[in-house]
Amino acid sequence: VSLHSLAELEVLCTHLYIGTDLTQRIEAEKALLELIDSPECLSKCQLLLERGTTSYAQLLAATCLSKLVSRVSPLPVEQRMDIRNYILNYVASQPKLAPFVIQALIQVIAKITKLGWFEVQKEQFVFREIIADVKKFLQGTVEHCIIGVIILSELTQEMNLVDYSRPSAKHRKIATSFRDTSLKDVLVLACSLLKEVLAKPLNLQDQCQQNLVMQVLKLVLNCLNFDFVGSSADESADDLCTVQIPTTWRTIFLEPETLDLFFNLYHSLPPQLSQLALSCLVQFASTRRSLFNSPERAKYLANLIKGVKRILENPQGLSDPGNYHEFCRFLARLKTNYQLGELVMVKEYPEVIRLIANFTITSLQHWEFAPNSVHYLLTLWQRMVASVPFVKSTEPHLLDTYAPEITKAFITSRLESVAIVVRDHLDDPLDDTATVFQQLEQLCTVSRCEYEKTCALLVQLFDQNAQNYQKLLHPSSGVTVDITIQEGRLAWLVYLVGTVVGGRLTYTSTDEHDAMDGELSCRVFQLISLMDTGLPRCSNEKIELAVLWFLDQFRKTYVGDQLQRTSKVGFYY
Repeated sequence: VSLHSLAELEVLCTHLYIGTDLTQRIEAEKALLELIDSPECLSKCQLLLERGTTSYAQLLAATCLSKLVSRVSPLPVEQRMDIRNYILNYVASQPKLAPFVIQALIQVIAKITKLGWFEVQKEQFVFREIIADVKKFLQGTVEHCIIGVIILSELTQEMNLVDYSRPSAKHRKIATSFRDTSLKDVLVLACSLLKEVLAKPLNLQDQCQQNLVMQVLKLVLNCLNFDFVGSSADESADDLCTVQIPTTWRTIFLEPETLDLFFNLYHSLPPQLSQLALSCLVQFASTRRSLFNSPERAKYLANLIKGVKRILENPQGLSDPGNYHEFCRFLARLKTNYQLGELVMVKEYPEVIRLIANFTITSLQHWEFAPNSVHYLLTLWQRMVASVPFVKSTEPHLLDTYAPEITKAFITSRLESVAIVVRDHLDDPLDDTATVFQQLEQLCTVSRCEYEKTCALLVQLFDQNAQNYQKLLHPSSGVTVDITIQEGRLAWLVYLVGTVVGGRLTYTSTDEHDAMDGELSCRVFQLISLMDTGLPRCSNEKIELAVLWFLDQFRKTYVGDQLQRTSKVGFYY
């Protein structure tokens, strides 16, 4: 394919990025590979950047340059320096380029910097002057500041990115050197920019100003998400995460102003930005324990708890699903990294645990709002209750007051949801069995705290709903919607009984608790019997799946030779 003129190059861009004809796109991709391999590649990229009439022309140039500088056999050092300096000057002279073009060009700078990190000329590391380069941008207009921040953000991400086509030891060596020589400076610079933002009255109508704050918060998040120890942590294991902050960063984390800055930003910014401030706070709450000694850790935790109290006392921001989700993650991380014995020693603990309990109850009652976030709240309560036997402090943990309320809110909200789901034809939460099982497994620990209250509630609800179901099965009633609602409620109740019975293995039990398990289990077996006599009319898949869950929990707890101790329940049946 001949690609001599600018017009031909621009046709290639159209086919590559916005064309709908598959054959033309495949041809364009071939032409792109030829262009990268041709000796004229750099001059063609320059032509596209300087005279291209569309953003796609500039994007093509950035794509070619990115592939060119990423080759296993690198370009000469002088040539890479020229490309880097050319791009820096180009984005400085045209700060109003399309955002995707700016990002693609900056990614080229990040790749050049990373791959040439250890290259030396005249006893100097030639590609490490990046922070000095960025400071020049920060002295310019808001658009220039944004570009400077994006350069640091892309570089931090690039340093963190494992390129599996290259030796992993080399990547680790570069990432470690960047962490030790530059990353702290990047974080300090970002925090100082955020302090400047808060020091002046915020004009949030100004799109540029908003964009700058967003990019700086993303930069802080990239710094805090850095793979400090080369573990390449699995991001899906969200609740296990501890951030391995380097010891040299201690001073930043010991200053109360650092946490205050992000809490103040949360309260000052609109939702799409305050959400990023909360994401940063999630990482601050996950800081490794060993960064501090005991008094320092207590002080740091007290500041985190003070921030939680302030958010819950001014909850308007939590009506945004993004903020709500990040705040739930933040609460779960607190218990992941701090022991219950440490939490109860915080002066504000009694008030904060009350606020968190109320927040959790409200969240459970609004089951249709951000359902994926409930997991984090249940994680918090599960871990709190599981820690009770290990608390040596004389300070009251108050979980015997609040855990039964959480359990009650879960039970009643799930039963109340059934009628709304059936009548409004909504997606039934019971159909998402993976989420249901996950939530029930978390609830089983919480439900055994002050078990008498939970058991009494379940007995009352089970009897009431089973009687209503029996009446509806009478041939004269025949209201199908009411039967469907009743079956949904019974399915939830059977799941819940299985859950609390399964909770015996997670919590210290007594003979009285075993007798309560017997009372509840008896009711499920009676329901099974009732449904068997009414077949085929009484067949209901949701109840049957719930019964299978119950039987599995009952078997694990009371049947078999692996039992911790004998129980009277096993002899009831």
